[in-house]
Amino acid sequence: MPANGTYLICLTVATLALLLFLILVVKLHAFIALLISAMSMGLASGMPPDKVLKSIQAGFGDALGFIAVVLGLGAMIGRFLEYSGGGRALADWLLEKFGIEHAAWAMLAAAFLVGLPIFFEVGFIILVPLVWNLARETKRSLLFYGLPMAAALTMTHSLVPPHPAPAAATQLLGGDLGSTILYGAALSVPMALAAGIVYGTWIARRIYIPVPDIAKTMTRAPGTESAPPIPMVILLLLLPVLLTLGATLASLENLPFKSVAVFVGHPYTALTVTALVAIYFFGIRRGLSREKASKMATDSLLPVGTLICIMGGGGALKQIIVDSGVGSYAGKLLMTSAISPLLVVWLISAVMRLAQGSATVAIITAAGLAAPLVKEIPGYSPTELILALCAGGSAFSHVNDSGFWMVTQYFGMTVPQSLKTWTTMKIIASVLGLAIVMAAHALLR
Repeated sequence: MPANGTYLICLTVATLALLLFLILVVKLHAFIALLISAMSMGLASGMPPDKVLKSIQAGFGDALGFIAVVLGLGAMIGRFLEYSGGGRALADWLLEKFGIEHAAWAMLAAAFLVGLPIFFEVGFIILVPLVWNLARETKRSLLFYGLPMAAALTMTHSLVPPHPAPAAATQLLGGDLGSTILYGAALSVPMALAAGIVYGTWIARRIYIPVPDIAKTMTRAPGTESAPPIPMVILLLLLPVLLTLGATLASLENLPFKSVAVFVGHPYTALTVTALVAIYFFGIRRGLSREKASKMATDSLLPVGTLICIMGGGGALKQIIVDSGVGSYAGKLLMTSAISPLLVVWLISAVMRLAQGSATVAIITAAGLAAPLVKEIPGYSPTELILALCAGGSAFSHVNDSGFWMVTQYFGMTVPQSLKTWTTMKIIASVLGLAIVMAAHALLR
């Protein structure tokens, strides 16, 4: 235990304050703010300047060596699904099967499946016209259908790779991506049910939100009559999960084709296969030339660039925390403390989300801060810590979050109404997620 351990703890808190100051007050991009914070902490901790730069380089590369591939392939899959109209077709099909009396459940199921490969904002734009139509036809509050849809989309976005935040947290905390996908999807189900269906139904009876004026100015997305077959859409959405699950099961037994199953089920292979299926069946077979399909795949990578830089910055900060010695010191404090590390990582992530708004930035930054503190703590698996941290980052969406304003605008709500509905829903889901992870740890340890 280093003699200057208390100083290093204070320095870490000061670094977090500096990071938030640079993002919120100076309005620096999160990537630059992370690099400046990492450099400042390294130098202030007494590390030689050349060692600081080497740590940043090592942390940046370690964070991106695996995740960049996952993000790129995930972005391609989501783009071709969006182009084909498959997400809207799936939602329409589920509404038909569930019936109008169970339409809220249909919206939740559709959003959950669409949200597995597609970013929250894109999935929201795809599905919100269905919410408008249902509210208009049934005369119910828009919240009755809108909150289940939004809850499922936001939970998968925060908890299930290949979405950037959980994928980066998995890498930084040393977890297994396949396990995070499976358990993240499993955890997001009760979170979405409690927040979207239970709370959504309750609050919809108390706050009536009519169909907003914006619904009249927006046209429906391309018709679903030319969309891909529903079984193919479902297969595309579940294919990487099934391949990953097969690898996980094969690794438990000495099966004849174990090595093949493990190879095919690796996230690189599973997502590559799924991306090829999406490009061919959802692009080329639907009239795209190979050149246009290639351009669409290239364009889908453009938004990923910013996320990759932020992830690398989070990895750089994480490495500085490790190399400065504060990670091992704080870890030993946690091991002797009565505070659960699951609660610690949840709080770090929740505070970051509350302060700066973006769930992705909050989770990635919190993972970089928390990784050196909790990696060596016995009795806690990386998957548990990842899920608790991601649950924390999903909370406290308010006025500094772009998602808050999207929901406010497209649902036609006032700011107080959004705080009572959307923000409260997010907090309920986040707290429930933490409670489930902590209960599972207590039962299974």
